[in-house]
Amino acid sequence: MYNQALKTKQGKYRERVQGKYVSSSADTIVDSINPANGSVFAKVHMASKEDIELAIASAYIAQKLWAKTTPREKEAVLLRATEIFERRADDIRDILIRESGSTIVKCNFEISIVSDIFRVAAGEARRVTGQTFVSNDDGVFSYAIRRPRGVIAGISPFNAPMILSSKKFAFAIAAGNSFVLKPSSNTPVCGLVFGEIMQEAGLPAGVLDIIPCSSSVLGETFQEDKRISMITFTGSTKVGRHIAQSAAKNMKKCTLELGGKSPVLVLEDADVSYAIDTAFFGIFMHQGQICMAGSRIIVHEKIYDDFVSKFTEKVKFLQVGDPTDARTVIGPLIERKQCEFIDDLVIDAKKKGVCVLTGGTSENNFYMRTTVADVTPSMKIFSTEAFGPVAAIIKARDLDEAIELANSTDYGLSATVITQNVANYLRCAEEIETGVLHVNGPSLQDEAHIPFGGVKMSGLGREGGHFSIEEMTELKWITVEGIGNHKYPF
Repeated sequence: MYNQALKTKQGKYRERVQGKYVSSSADTIVDSINPANGSVFAKVHMASKEDIELAIASAYIAQKLWAKTTPREKEAVLLRATEIFERRADDIRDILIRESGSTIVKCNFEISIVSDIFRVAAGEARRVTGQTFVSNDDGVFSYAIRRPRGVIAGISPFNAPMILSSKKFAFAIAAGNSFVLKPSSNTPVCGLVFGEIMQEAGLPAGVLDIIPCSSSVLGETFQEDKRISMITFTGSTKVGRHIAQSAAKNMKKCTLELGGKSPVLVLEDADVSYAIDTAFFGIFMHQGQICMAGSRIIVHEKIYDDFVSKFTEKVKFLQVGDPTDARTVIGPLIERKQCEFIDDLVIDAKKKGVCVLTGGTSENNFYMRTTVADVTPSMKIFSTEAFGPVAAIIKARDLDEAIELANSTDYGLSATVITQNVANYLRCAEEIETGVLHVNGPSLQDEAHIPFGGVKMSGLGREGGHFSIEEMTELKWITVEGIGNHKYPF
């Protein structure tokens, strides 16, 4: 099933340093837990500070040669990676289910997106383009070129571990950078398997190193090491802000894809049944553990009661349980403590008058599909990212109040508007503070070539297609003129 280079004979997964799978120099081995049943999915070697140093040094050396590799060769590696990844789809699905608690529907979605990421990145290898300019001075040729930044470090989360790892390193590699990946400590194997996929695809040693490690061991290494030119991070706003602040001390580039509290606006003219289906998918996919989850459903007062009644009835039929069962929609949360965090939000809302229509309870790592109605901005659940299967339904008097409510959080990642009125959606597109807006579609959408990212506390920069290439390269302005052409004033 797995390449033995990745696993020891004792079945322990190893980190990838200098293009090789190696054991932890500190002999630190941790358990990766199956969140559905609490069993040990894998034993994983965790990188020490010395291992991290070796990975960065290896990436720094390897990048110099990789940057000189032709676009055709980069493209070929990424296309071979696509074929290998797709061939291993069954293995990948097994890892996602057992390590991240993904349902089969979510696994298939993730596998499809990763395949597209590799393909789009392969195409971008030929499109690292510059620009020419008309100069104010006669006889001057003025142009700009894009150059790789060098070594890029990436930190990926547990919720979509393969999408959010590959989206970082594939485009970085296409642009001529090398990459050091720290996968989530909850899903290290989901990151480590990319090493053997890229090795089989022909990626030179050191261009992609993968170092599962604890946050305490990593510390400020990525922010402080001068060989690392850029950090790309997906995770909580709290951690992202810290990375940005510490990286700024060294004028280091960051792209940050952080938290969200995405609104779903259901306007007066919406088709209620379709709006329910759209909002339903947007909050319950992967049990709400997605930054784009449409966790605030803002409904016009004229259709509010009808929407709430029908939405609640549909929620009752959602299957919670074993993610290996194709009928399951709600699998486990990644850790028990997340259930306890959601409990605090629900308790606060109940004290302030919310109506709990379904759920609000948990068992082990499973949080029951939850619907709370009559939510107001005074409740923590209105503005705090729950990262679980909790639909908060809010009543709005009119479009003005719906937009005001949509903007009444620190986040601005994704948003949905359900309407048949062109004027309404154009106004929402202009006024809702978000990096992504979907009209009559779910808040959960991703494509490998689009500019994905948020505003306000939801992040900095954009990922996807040539937008990633722009983030992961430096522009250099160059002028060329003949000797004696330039006339100086002194």
